[in-house]
Formats: sequence, C-alpha cells, structure tokens
Amino acid sequence: MSQAPQSQESGHQGPISTPQQLMVAVAAAFIIPVIIIVLLVMYVSSQSQHAAGSNALSAQATADRIMPVGTVQIKLVSANAGPRKGEEAYKAQCAACHDAGMLGAPKFGDAAAWSARIGQGLATLASHAMKGFNAMPAQGGADLTDLEITRAVAFLANAGGAKFEEPAAPAAEAASAP
Repeated sequence: MSQAPQSQESGHQGPISTPQQLMVAVAAAFIIPVIIIVLLVMYVSSQSQHAAGSNALSAQATADRIMPVGTVQIKLVSANAGPRKGEEAYKAQCAACHDAGMLGAPKFGDAAAWSARIGQGLATLASHAMKGFNAMPAQGGADLTDLEITRAVAFLANAGGAKFEEPAAPAAEAASAP
C-alpha cells in the first residue's frame, strides 16, 4: 500500500528559466509597446493635416468664414435735397420686398401681378402703401413722406405696365401755377 513518490517535475519547461530572464521579459513587455506608440504618434503628427485638394485652412478660406454678414452704410442727404424721386424711394425701401416677391408682394416688372392692382388707380395703391395692406406694413416700414411713397408706387406700377405720372412736389406745382 505504499505509493510511489510523485516528482515535482512534469516534463514541461518554458522559455524563462531564470529570474534575470523574467526581469528582461517584463521590461520588454512595457518598453516595446511604449516605443511603438511614440513612433506612431510621431508618424501621424508629421504628416500634413489637410485633406487632398483641400484649402480649408488657407488665409483666404479663413477670411471668407469670418467676414461680416452685413455692413452699415450711412448716406448723408442734404436737407435742401427735397423729396426723393420714385425710383430713389423704391430702391431705398420698396425693393427689399418687391424685387424678391416676399410675402406675396407683386414683383417689380411683373405685368400679370400688377394688372388688377393698376386698375384700382394710383390713389388707392398709394393709400395701401401709406396705411399698410395685407402683409405690407404702413409706409413699407420706412420713414418716407407721402409724396415719396406715392412716387415710389407710381414707379413700381409703371414698371408693371401702368401709365401713371409721377406726382410733382407741392412747391413745384405752386411755382408753375400762373
């Protein structure tokens, strides 16, 4: 009933057999990946950051991205200049909506859109422009005189096929009356 003594050796032997080999293997397991990571970072950061054919970081592209959206222009008008002509008043205020046809505004020069309106007459159209009509605010949202608004309406309607005469300034009418 005696058993044979079992040996400590199982017949399997690994590549590391001494403590010195174990220390070298542990050091290599940390140092080699660190060196590989450092080399990869250096490789990636040394290449150009631009995509092929891209000029996204050029001086012109940067200037285009940060340019102002709008500008303010101050136009000094002499106090003796008198009321604006129809085209000037139209360009100063009315063109913003009527050139693009915003909110159903009849477009400049669109005879089909203006035909029914022209039949109402200059006085009615000027009244609508002064007091506001549908989506259009009173005076088109500007600070124009009644004469300037009437002149702008005449100019706008004439571009759509009307034959309205631009009203004269009251001083000019008084000076021309005998």
